[in-house]
Amino acid sequence: MMEKVDIIIKTKHMYTLEGEGVGYLSDYGVAIDRGKIKAVLPVSELKKNYEAEKFIDASDKVLLPGFIDGHMHTGHGVLRGVAQDISNWMMEGMAPFEAQRSIEAKDSGSRLAIAEAVLNGTTTIGDDGSDIAGSCDFIQKIGVRGNVSVRIRDALMKTYKAGELYIFDDNYGEKTLNECLDIFSKYHDIDSGRIKIRFGPQGPDFVSLKMLKKVKNLSKERNTKIHMHLQQGSRETKQMTGRYGVRSIPWLDEIGYFDEDFIGIHLTDALEEEVKIVAGRKASMILCSSSIGIIDGIVPPAKIFQDAGGIVGLGSDQAPGNNCHNIINEMKLTAILNKVKYEDPEVMPAWKVLRMATIENAKALGIDKITGSIKEGKYADLILVDLNQASLAPLYTKPMRNFIPNLVYSARGNEVDTVIVAGKIIVENKAPKTFYMNEILQEVQGHADVIGERATAQFNEINGKNAVYMRENKL
Repeated sequence: MMEKVDIIIKTKHMYTLEGEGVGYLSDYGVAIDRGKIKAVLPVSELKKNYEAEKFIDASDKVLLPGFIDGHMHTGHGVLRGVAQDISNWMMEGMAPFEAQRSIEAKDSGSRLAIAEAVLNGTTTIGDDGSDIAGSCDFIQKIGVRGNVSVRIRDALMKTYKAGELYIFDDNYGEKTLNECLDIFSKYHDIDSGRIKIRFGPQGPDFVSLKMLKKVKNLSKERNTKIHMHLQQGSRETKQMTGRYGVRSIPWLDEIGYFDEDFIGIHLTDALEEEVKIVAGRKASMILCSSSIGIIDGIVPPAKIFQDAGGIVGLGSDQAPGNNCHNIINEMKLTAILNKVKYEDPEVMPAWKVLRMATIENAKALGIDKITGSIKEGKYADLILVDLNQASLAPLYTKPMRNFIPNLVYSARGNEVDTVIVAGKIIVENKAPKTFYMNEILQEVQGHADVIGERATAQFNEINGKNAVYMRENKL
């Protein structure tokens, strides 16, 4: 007698991302039941042993684990495109617009960023920020997986002069910590663990030693991870050396901050010996190639981190710095920029960056036991990629397979046909089933119109590069 399951997917090509490579299987399929992968079997065996409420014939598609975005600032989605091609992107680009961004506008931007990511095949949203309840609500509502970090900082929000040390305020720090604890209590592990909440000290330069120690103790008590920007650039270095007389990584190492529960974001200009320290402590790294490339013109030291035995995942960061939430774009730029940096075409091959977008990212975030690969018992976080697209044609299977190189170097995201999270179909035939894209677009445009009008005076007063470009009719 055949066992009844919720969904069966039949496909000609499957990449499980199990093992050390990409785990390719031909003429295999999956049985999905109660949100999890019940079986991964040859199609002939599936037909013999299972029948399903829904059968998906994906013979002209490729089955993959869903992409994981390890680091995002989704609330900045409402500010897309306002801070590119600028040396001082924060003050010249972001400042006039961010000053006018309401919480409602931020939430609208979050919905846009999350929707964009999902349509491009992301099944786990790694959001980071303050006032983040709206993002959590949307993640919960549409059914995607969340790995959300709540920002904690002691440094007062103000405009600081060059070289001025941030002003730490214990009351402000406690306020942000309590916001984190409130979000943790409300959302952590809801819906069978679909949403994880992480503690997010903004960076070692923004958080006092007392608060860092408190956060570490609380994260251990609650069995969650710390997600923190690390060695982002000269500003951070000047703050750390001015306050403590030492750079971020040696200082954090001295206080015992790095371990398997620490996720370091960017490591933009970390020295080689510093990178090896973080990796050697079994901490993880999230690489945001597009954002750091655009903002700083730097290729972060992910290869050094990997060579030292560390785990590196990928993130899309934020739309004013990167422009898009598309992990396919991150895979492509990670591969290309590292080849250029090392003058070696064999550095960061396509198969490796695909692992960084899936199973390695899951390991970095501490969710690899439940997602990141196609394996019996894991949640069914899956995507189907349409082969009937010019960007993926032609398909070779002999003497080599060319799908992964084409996915990484040629695909754009529109090739993603179906998105499934915990056995629930979120996108089907390229159309979202749990949210309305037109509503999201209309809403975010309304907020952008208001922000733009209110930001005009400060934008012109700052007179940054984009103001110059506007006068010269270059935007």
